[in-house]
Amino acid sequence: MSNPTSTALAGVLRELAVTVVRDAPQHELSRTGAATLSRIRRGGPHRITALAELEAVSQPSMTGLVQRLEQLGYLTRSVDPADRRASLVAITPAGEQAVEARRHLHEQVIVDRLARLTPTHVEQLVAALPALTTLAETTEKPAHV
Repeated sequence: MSNPTSTALAGVLRELAVTVVRDAPQHELSRTGAATLSRIRRGGPHRITALAELEAVSQPSMTGLVQRLEQLGYLTRSVDPADRRASLVAITPAGEQAVEARRHLHEQVIVDRLARLTPTHVEQLVAALPALTTLAETTEKPAHV
C-alpha cells in the first residue's frame, strides 16, 4: 500500500522521466529499441523470445524490432549453442554507440534542468543520490495488487 509521500514522490519522478523523454531531441532509436539494446548490452546475448517477454511485447513485434536493429547494424544474430534451432541476438559496437548517443541526449536535458536549480536544491539532490541509485538499479518487477 502506498502512502501520500510515496505517491507524491512517484508523481514527481514520473513527470521528470516524461519530461526528459519529451524534451530530448529525437533519435533513431525508439524507447523499446533503446531498452532492448541496453538489456543486451548489460546482460549479453538473448533469444528473441526472452527479449519479448522482458520488454513486455509480443514475439512478432520483437522479431520485427530485431530485424530493424539488425538492418541498422546495431544487432547481430548467431546460432544458440544450447539449441541450434534458436538464435541469440547480440549488440554490435554501432549498437553500443547508438545507446550511448541516446543516453547522452537524455542526460543533457537533465543537465540543462539542473543548471536552473539553486545550489541548495542541487545539494539536496546529491544527498539523495544513494537512494535514487538504488531505485534506478532495482530490476525486479513489483507485484501489482
